[in-house]
Amino acid sequence: MLKRRKKLSLIFTTLFFILQSSCSNVPGRVNFTQHVAPILYKNCTICHRPEGIGHFDLITYEDAKRYAGGMAFAAKERLMPPWPADPHYTEFVGQKVMTETEIAILKKWVEDGLQEGPKHEMPELPEYPSRSLVGEPDVTIPVIPTYLRANNYDTFLIVKVPFELPEDTFASLVEFVPGRHNVVHHVNGDMIKYEYHKKKNVYEGEYVTNMVHDSTIKLAFEKLGLPNDDGTYPVLQKSVVNYLPGTYGQKYPKGIGGYKMPRKGAFLLNDLHYGFTTDEPVWDSSYINIFYAKKPPKRPVLEFQMGTLGVSPVLPDLVIQPNTVKNVHTKIVVPEDISVLTINPHMHLLGVSFKAYALKPNGDTIRLINIPRWDFHWQYFYTFKKMVKIPKGSTIIAEGVYDNTRKNLNNPYSPPRLVRDNDGSMRATDEMFQFIVTYVMYKEGDEHISLVPEDVEN
Repeated sequence: MLKRRKKLSLIFTTLFFILQSSCSNVPGRVNFTQHVAPILYKNCTICHRPEGIGHFDLITYEDAKRYAGGMAFAAKERLMPPWPADPHYTEFVGQKVMTETEIAILKKWVEDGLQEGPKHEMPELPEYPSRSLVGEPDVTIPVIPTYLRANNYDTFLIVKVPFELPEDTFASLVEFVPGRHNVVHHVNGDMIKYEYHKKKNVYEGEYVTNMVHDSTIKLAFEKLGLPNDDGTYPVLQKSVVNYLPGTYGQKYPKGIGGYKMPRKGAFLLNDLHYGFTTDEPVWDSSYINIFYAKKPPKRPVLEFQMGTLGVSPVLPDLVIQPNTVKNVHTKIVVPEDISVLTINPHMHLLGVSFKAYALKPNGDTIRLINIPRWDFHWQYFYTFKKMVKIPKGSTIIAEGVYDNTRKNLNNPYSPPRLVRDNDGSMRATDEMFQFIVTYVMYKEGDEHISLVPEDVEN
């Protein structure tokens, strides 16, 4: 008993010093200019600024004061900044995770009466590229504006974004930027590559068609004027421009990834999903940024998709009965050594957790990602800080949990109904379970190659 008491005493003493240490960096009196503004500029203003995707700004003292209570609560509950992945399981490029000290400072600022502080101590606002999240683009191409009625929900469009360049060239990155009303939920986009003399006018045909109204993809493509002048179809390069809430274009080291840009072409947004309700009618004016590359990529980027519509089945079937919680998984054996760059987990509203890892042939585990509290509204393309080698013969496993009960506040149905994948439907009220892996073929030393862009602080 005495030994047990001494052990408990040691544990509590250790916890006391840890907590005391974590609070020791909190000033006795907190103000905005000296203490709060640096935290916001580090974690929040990338989105909460003019031209950012946030619904309000957090640039000035007046901005922060107006939202102080909610801001402190969101930080405490780790709702903001949004970063669903567990940072203790795996670390990624550009992750925004507040420290306990930063959270305590925001809380104390509210308790201390929201003092402004010395104006001359106000830090400079970070420089953000205009109309981009990754830098200054070489070319910006507008997506045709789309009118959305009030309370419109789950609209799926196929959109053509044609372009004509002075000559064939290369791009290191293609970035989709949603319009300012935050109504775009996601985009999956490819690139059409025309041979110059086979397509006289890339701008002919319609620019938008509705996925629901057109009976076949072929009919939609013909309405959009995608075929060559002789009726044949051009080359289609898959997965060139994508967007999900919270994502930004993936920048890899020189020589890795990128695309050959034809003189004549078009981006085919074959799944432009407007998935948020709006109180008033709005026009969405999204656009696409192109960042040129001086040389062609030496190592092409590849990808595979596990789960729904992918190379491995969801087990058991993604059919979720009402008033039940269901566990599913999918797995694949890697046939060659690969170096993983980026991963993208995907579920819909009933998802509550997601975990993925790889098991080497010798049984060792390679951690990939753990999302203990799934958030449908924030789905990232997670890029590792260094390439992750997965050796030949390893098994990649993704596991998900779905909650189709009343306890799930995101459940779209009350009372709960049967929900399933519905043949790969992308509607938020149906379900999906996907894990997308972006990689290059392994070369010795890949494990030491940093994927952190020089302009990203970690």
